Amino acid sequence: MKIKKFEFNMFPVNCYILNDDTNEAVVIDPGCFYDEEKQALKNYINSNGLTIKHLLNTHLHLDHIFGNPFMLQEYGLKAEANKADEFWLERAPQQSRMFGFQLKEEPVPLGKYVCDGDIITFGKIKLEAIHVPGHSPGSIVFYCKQESCMFSGDVLFQGSIGRADLAKGDFDELRESICSRLFVLPNETIVYPGHGAPTTIGAEKTDNPFFR
Repeated sequence: MKIKKFEFNMFPVNCYILNDDTNEAVVIDPGCFYDEEKQALKNYINSNGLTIKHLLNTHLHLDHIFGNPFMLQEYGLKAEANKADEFWLERAPQQSRMFGFQLKEEPVPLGKYVCDGDIITFGKIKLEAIHVPGHSPGSIVFYCKQESCMFSGDVLFQGSIGRADLAKGDFDELRESICSRLFVLPNETIVYPGHGAPTTIGAEKTDNPFFR
């Protein structure tokens, strides 16, 4: 599986494009706000001849959904995410004003709900949806057993975990969910987070100060 990371700049957020040799692909968290970021995403998809099968959101906080309208416009895809986070779509315009800017497009309704245990397929690849609430009620981690990696959104970072002070967040639930749902996976599992550098499950079990 090939993994391409884009780091978009309004709120520095990692967007991932995954594909295999069939050229079927998924896009995870298209946080592209500026026109040049959207164009960079489009150029990569088109120049590599990728067919986007799924648009996935790990959760629906503002910075992870900026590019959802663009993906609908360009590729006819609505996002797939957990229903428990759907209320954030209605709050997105208000949230953007709190940060001092206006959204360029209204948020797009979800096209499909992703539930714990769902399997998302593209090409020869399977991603398992793991519900890990606490940062947001609907946070989903996408785990690829074949490639021994996961896309953790804002649940787990290198040396840190997601904030839990936004609506319906819960710090204790987040810590417990990480321990019971993620730390049971193999230590060598690579964690690709929504912000910052990758890490591994083993490194976070050993070194993350939130679990000492």
